[in-house]
Amino acid sequence: MTVALKLRKIGNSVGFTLPSDELARLKLAAGDEVFLISEPDGIRVQAYDPDFAKKMRVYEVGAKQYRNALRELAK
Repeated sequence: MTVALKLRKIGNSVGFTLPSDELARLKLAAGDEVFLISEPDGIRVQAYDPDFAKKMRVYEVGAKQYRNALRELAK
């Protein structure tokens, strides 16, 4: 889906607003963080931090590998 957004002056910065239907689709609200990712053919805005997602994958592998030890530590 492509949505055209107009850049507007906001104080000393420039920004854009997301339509309410896009906010609902992305499950975003005022104050939420989005991430601007630079790519060779342009930019991408996404609602999650790819670095955090990578860290969570590493955690999941470790949690699975050491689940018995973690269970004992939780007692």
